[in-house]
Amino acid sequence: MYDFNGILIFFLLGAGLPIGALIGSYILSPRKSSPQKYKTYECGIDSHGKTWVQFKICYFLYALVFLVFDVETIFLYPWAVTFQQLGMFAFVEMFVFIAILIIGFLYAWKEGALEWC
Repeated sequence: MYDFNGILIFFLLGAGLPIGALIGSYILSPRKSSPQKYKTYECGIDSHGKTWVQFKICYFLYALVFLVFDVETIFLYPWAVTFQQLGMFAFVEMFVFIAILIIGFLYAWKEGALEWC
């Protein structure tokens, strides 16, 4: 059982700190309501006209595809640094990983996620 004490402490701290922060925030926060609180805040400047602006979905899709492939590229750096020590198995695994990325890229291209509006 002593082997799992570190994991238990880590779990309790991981769950306890956010819960403690939320409880502390609730206890210490002011509760006065005012019209200023419900006013739209936009960079310190009062908004003029309609404040609800709809963005085209293609901007979101383009950013999402970029983010996915950007994060996946991060996994290539540790592999490249330790490439000499890893051997042939790691080379094959990275080949499979890059093949999956290419398949995902081709799928996104086929579905039109890379087409600009």
